[in-house]
Amino acid sequence: MRAVLTVLVAWGVLAGGGMAGGAPATAADSTLHRSPARSVAPGVAYGEFRMTVPRGIVHGHLLTVDLADPRVSVDLLYPGAVGARSPVSQLAADRGAVGAVNGDFFNITETQHPGVEATGASVGPAVASGRQLKGAVPDGQRFGPVMPPGATTEDVIGIGYDRRARLDRLTLRGAALTAEGALPLRGLNQYALPVDGIGAYTPQWGPASRVRATCGTDADRAAPCTTDTAEATVRHGRVTALDDVPGAGGVGAGSVVLVGREEGARQLRKLHIGEPVQITHRLVGRGPGPLRFAVGGFPIVRDDAPVAGLDTVAVAVRTSAGIGGGGRLLYLLALDGAPGQTGLTVQELAELMAQLGAREAMDLDGGGSSTLVTGDRYGATVRNHPSGGAERPVPNAVGVFSSR
Repeated sequence: MRAVLTVLVAWGVLAGGGMAGGAPATAADSTLHRSPARSVAPGVAYGEFRMTVPRGIVHGHLLTVDLADPRVSVDLLYPGAVGARSPVSQLAADRGAVGAVNGDFFNITETQHPGVEATGASVGPAVASGRQLKGAVPDGQRFGPVMPPGATTEDVIGIGYDRRARLDRLTLRGAALTAEGALPLRGLNQYALPVDGIGAYTPQWGPASRVRATCGTDADRAAPCTTDTAEATVRHGRVTALDDVPGAGGVGAGSVVLVGREEGARQLRKLHIGEPVQITHRLVGRGPGPLRFAVGGFPIVRDDAPVAGLDTVAVAVRTSAGIGGGGRLLYLLALDGAPGQTGLTVQELAELMAQLGAREAMDLDGGGSSTLVTGDRYGATVRNHPSGGAERPVPNAVGVFSSR
């Protein structure tokens, strides 16, 4: 009962009493109307809102998560591999989540590189149940809207072992230690590597091709793929295979595949079969303690206000995750993409999240990816209308769990 009341009180703060006809919104000088929230599980409430802007009606869906409730937890949902995609409803149902929204932007297409497979892997760092799955691609290799000044692909929203949510920045630190010295790692399970870099691919990468990692440059995602490449397989600490071209297929248990481009490739070509190689890697944050869960995006709200330099032109269906209550409240929002409704600019989304109570917030993948679901023992129900007419498979999602 305490947990349910906590969530309903929190929603009441957000909703100006939780009834239709709330206070004026700052987003586009519109008026926000909220429906009464309902508890979907202990510590988790779901509600809807409508907002009138000069160009039409915005319809949105919001999950409010009370992280102070010991029965509640949040984790990354993903389809068992970094280079893979599934609908949010399937990801939620497979894990028994009581709620979820889609997560990071991802490598959705490769029209600039004919014959190269799109991996489906996400842009930013990812941490699931304390396991560090991947690092961030170079800023110029990302998909998604233009980031505001100061943002990078290393930015994440996450939750630490202290059960508090925060915005953070996760930087990869790692090396391949060889007889000739340490080779710095510039990537971990990433669809794009920095020019001259070496990346590590673990069994978490999955069977997707690793060729995409050697395409584009740090500043131009569409630049041609380099032909100066090399790949080395290290199994149980020794080199077992060498190749000139990045391969595909799953990485075996106990193995790590190193992919190099340009100078990184030249360093890998110095290795020989049987040579001992020790590989280390970790994601280092700037906050207090490690994150148990993290997903990439870019910040749109800090210190109760939209960040400077957000886009004010492009209108789209959008998804966001926000933090309030000293890190103890998590807001997960997805707009509705039904015909006849409009979306928001990133600036408007930031204003809306700040009004809803988010002291900090991230923009997550939008457009046809925007999906919010609630779940029960019978499965997951999609609450919004994806703008593409059906759910788009995505690489990850923010999953909410609660013991009933």
